[in-house]
Amino acid sequence: MGSETLIVIVSALVAAISFMAFALPFLDKQEKKDRYRSVIEKRRRTLFEQTKERAAGGAKAHDSVSARESVATLFKMQKLLGDMGEKVRYQMLQAGIRSPGAPLKFMVARFVLPFVFMGVAMLFVMGSDKEVDGGMVYLILMGSVGAGYGLPKLILKNMIQKRSQEINLAFPDALDMMLICVQGGIGLEQTVDRIADEIAEHSPTLAEELGILSAEMAMLNDRRVALQDFARRVGSGAAKSFATALVQAEQYGTSVSKALRVMSEDLRDQRMALAEQKAAALPPKLTVPMIAFFLPVLFVVILGPAIIQAMQSGM
Repeated sequence: MGSETLIVIVSALVAAISFMAFALPFLDKQEKKDRYRSVIEKRRRTLFEQTKERAAGGAKAHDSVSARESVATLFKMQKLLGDMGEKVRYQMLQAGIRSPGAPLKFMVARFVLPFVFMGVAMLFVMGSDKEVDGGMVYLILMGSVGAGYGLPKLILKNMIQKRSQEINLAFPDALDMMLICVQGGIGLEQTVDRIADEIAEHSPTLAEELGILSAEMAMLNDRRVALQDFARRVGSGAAKSFATALVQAEQYGTSVSKALRVMSEDLRDQRMALAEQKAAALPPKLTVPMIAFFLPVLFVVILGPAIIQAMQSGM
């Protein structure tokens, strides 16, 4: 292969990679928009079916078991578990998991995984060439049971935390846009729906939640119920403040735009305080990496030439 052919091939590969790097962000944005729109449309269809059932007196077809009845069965099974099932259901919603059967699967996983982990640990202990003390075997088994029981909760908590951080970062900008729309004379439902569409590229998570909120506000009779469901479903401090401020503004007749302005400034102050807190915690965190990685290299660069000269002069 000649040098000219190699240059042509490398240039073609670089051009293809550059085109992919340019085109993929646009495809990803469209995919995020399509996803959040599908979630909103699904929620609207569910609310429309529930409203139609109430208007029809709750009549149901008896010829087959529909998917809606299966969902109702899952919720009945969760109610049998009491407050724990309700708490897990809201935690699933806060993590972005909207499947009706997810809470039941989560609790089954917390029950089954300890036995699975204990079985794997027993296999490793029995397959070990060295003889393991009885006390150590007991500790290994108890540790595997604890890891199996706590792993689903740890994963769920991590998902909730990441989702809450993303929402808190994007919420002040969304409130500023809401303030502009409200001051322009647009209704609150239309404002929430428009902001959800505008912010979908930057924060698809917040766009989904705002889109579901707009659908519930349009379909439900009581706006406060939709706002309270939004606060419970999101779970972050920004969402709870937003729902509380709007409920109080509607209840006492205060200005919605003023409430949005005050809330936006407060959330920006909180975001700045969090950034300052992370910046203040950075030097202690960098101490160990600097000692472990930077200082040895620095010593080699500084002392290396002197050591080499000393060795050459000794020879």
